[in-house]
Amino acid sequence: MATSKEVKKVTTHTLQNMKASGEKISMITAYDYSFGKIFDHAGIDVILVGDSASNVMAGHETTLPITLEHMIYHAQSVIRGIDRCLVVVDLPFGSYQSNSEIALASAIRVMKETGAHAIKLEGGDEVVESIKRIVSAGIPVMGHLGLTPQSIYKFGTYAVRAKEEAEANKLMVDARLIERAGCFAVVLEKIPATLAKDVTEELKIPTIGIGAGSDCNGQVLVMHDMLGINTEFRPRFLRQYLNLNGQITGAIQQYIKDVKSKDFPNKNEQY
Repeated sequence: MATSKEVKKVTTHTLQNMKASGEKISMITAYDYSFGKIFDHAGIDVILVGDSASNVMAGHETTLPITLEHMIYHAQSVIRGIDRCLVVVDLPFGSYQSNSEIALASAIRVMKETGAHAIKLEGGDEVVESIKRIVSAGIPVMGHLGLTPQSIYKFGTYAVRAKEEAEANKLMVDARLIERAGCFAVVLEKIPATLAKDVTEELKIPTIGIGAGSDCNGQVLVMHDMLGINTEFRPRFLRQYLNLNGQITGAIQQYIKDVKSKDFPNKNEQY
């Protein structure tokens, strides 16, 4: 069975093979052409054009304000930089919850207008009909269970979900339901690692964890968090691989200093 490195184009079938072979799936968010191109060339398996753009790109407190048009714009930008990885686009709040007909229309717009490869939506039994309808139209769907940020006002907190037995049982039921409905993978966000392990072993489709432990079939992080562009958000599950905030600040301060002192531009930097 080929590893993901040998695959010219990552597809939903590739991810299924990766689960079967035990190879972990790498996934990161991106919202524009430049970072999408960098991540793809670096060898990432999946890029999620996340509704987290509402937070990290637009400065909103929650993911709720971002619109379908905004998500389409970000996805179009990312797709232009992609050669190999699978690109999944979040359906934003309000674009699929009303009914399955609206959900399908939103998914079709994303696929037609962006060239992306799949969509992602949050929820379990309440969105099963929408998943079925979207999948029946030939559009791959990634699920999302656990902490679902679009429901933050219902939860009232970003705390770990499904710690209690009743909620854990519901999550397992929902996972089975969305798998049967046709999801090709599911994100498990901020749930106990033992539960994530049970779900991963129960499902035939891959699980992608964020704050859900090491037994998921893959992991996803928000690029602004793992690259250290954001400095305020430091949950336990986050490993920060760079401190771009500090490096960028230093570079800008040096640029300001060079301009003020007339050091930039020098004779070699002019025509």
